[in-house]
Amino acid sequence: MAMRDNPVKSTLAAGGRAYGAMVFEFFSPGIPQICRNAGADFVLFDMEHTGLDFETLKTQVALCRGLSIVPMVRVPRGEYHFIARALDVGAMGIMVPMVGTAAEAEDIVACTRYPPAGRRGAAFGFAHDDYQGGDVAAKIAAIHARTLVIPQIETAEGLRNVEGIAAVSGVDALWLGHFDLTNFLGIPGAFEHPDYLAAVARIVAACEAHRKAAAFLATDDEWARNYVAKGFRLMAYGIDQLMLQNALTHGLTVLRNASV
Repeated sequence: MAMRDNPVKSTLAAGGRAYGAMVFEFFSPGIPQICRNAGADFVLFDMEHTGLDFETLKTQVALCRGLSIVPMVRVPRGEYHFIARALDVGAMGIMVPMVGTAAEAEDIVACTRYPPAGRRGAAFGFAHDDYQGGDVAAKIAAIHARTLVIPQIETAEGLRNVEGIAAVSGVDALWLGHFDLTNFLGIPGAFEHPDYLAAVARIVAACEAHRKAAAFLATDDEWARNYVAKGFRLMAYGIDQLMLQNALTHGLTVLRNASV
């Protein structure tokens, strides 16, 4: 049986767009199916801000099997033990926070590649290859071809070095960390500030110059339309707990108004 591929990566490499969900709170058994039913191309599980552990991540990734949805994860930091473990439990894409230099990006890519291309430790017949046998060299080639690598640009250092980071071979997309970037620029939450808008344009230009995808989390319809128009091609929509809270607030308001 052939290794599963990553249609999100191939779509982006061809200049296309991919849209999905980012999950922060609801790591329930039905979430991958719910996201796929909604039309998501991928589901991105967050380990940076949520307390998500590897055992729960492994279960969520397993639940993506057979659903035509690509499981990805934001690891807490760009360290080998986070990246390699996330890949070994089956993630097909890795997002890494606060990448500041091309050298950091190169090290992240190396953590996702087996020798001699990188330094990922070998374990086959495990979750990431669906517990299958088969030719190891062919598996390695397939894993390298499908693994999506996404540094986050969200610090002043990362912005200064964004062109170099985008140029790194093996980097597929750059994800704009908008809140952190405004904090590091000294303009917290000022998303219409000229410095922030110039930073966004610089990130998109760096991506386009090096044939990488600009990526972003849009939290509402206006942000979604705005950032698609700016040239972002890999995007998640909404924050799961806020979508539930907003929908429930609306429903409860309807009930209370109907009772008047």
